[in-house]
Amino acid sequence: MPLQSGICAQYKWRMSKNTIRQIIETRMPKDGMIDTGITGVQLFRATQAVPCAPAVYEPCVIAIVSGGKETVLDGERYVYDNSEYMCCPMSMPVEAGTPTASSENPLYGVYVALDQRLMTELTIEMETTGSRLPTTKGIARGIRLARWDHGFLDALLRLVQLGNNPTDTAVLGDARLRELYYAILKGEAGAFARQAFGPGNAIARSIAHVSSRLDEAVSIDEMAAHAGMSRAVFHRKFKQATTLSPIQFVKSMRLNNAAMKIAGGMTVSEAAMDVGYVSPSQFSREFKRMYGQSPRQWSDAHQLPAGML
Repeated sequence: MPLQSGICAQYKWRMSKNTIRQIIETRMPKDGMIDTGITGVQLFRATQAVPCAPAVYEPCVIAIVSGGKETVLDGERYVYDNSEYMCCPMSMPVEAGTPTASSENPLYGVYVALDQRLMTELTIEMETTGSRLPTTKGIARGIRLARWDHGFLDALLRLVQLGNNPTDTAVLGDARLRELYYAILKGEAGAFARQAFGPGNAIARSIAHVSSRLDEAVSIDEMAAHAGMSRAVFHRKFKQATTLSPIQFVKSMRLNNAAMKIAGGMTVSEAAMDVGYVSPSQFSREFKRMYGQSPRQWSDAHQLPAGML
């Protein structure tokens, strides 16, 4: 019976998410993040409301099974819970927080780093099969929310369950992670992710190049040359992909990284040097312009909260 089949599917859907939540509850008696034993996969929990604060997202997917999270990119707010997951296929300077988390409404979720090599390998395999793949409407910028589907839920559950057995984790971890990556590339954010990880995406390559060298001087001409584009074309395509101009992107990445380091206990001068600032006065001016506080005021007022992503 179609109705009965639909009810059974919904029941299985709820049970699978509840199982993931129970795994996190069992393994995490306190707020924070823990490794699962699978490279790039972490569980997290938060029971305190934390307003959005500067953060840097490396390529990742964040899946919430209880509560909700908030991410802001260039003024656009993304609020998501257990009905949608967040896909960020390129390094991005954002603000992130858990404004609704509480002991009565705890946040439980899974963080999955997206490995460039494996995602590109899968993208190429999928696009050379000749089968029809889902496309995206409009321009997806920076990050995207995608509705959970059965493929994603099943793959995530199978991946998280491995943490209960070290041998299973060691033997099956890579295969289960590949299965989840495939589900992401097939899902609602699939076209967006495939575009970012496709071998022809020069903007993604440029972002990866800059993000790994934030402590070095970088020019727009150098970024454009690395992408194999003229300065004008690179600027236009970069802003289409990220919502930010190349200069805004580099500055936001540096200052967000510095803000996180300071909130984590690093001195202001160390944080400034770590992200490529030679002049302390320039760092202080740009930091205050970005966040409305001097670095020292920021240091006094902020601590890096447990489980912040």
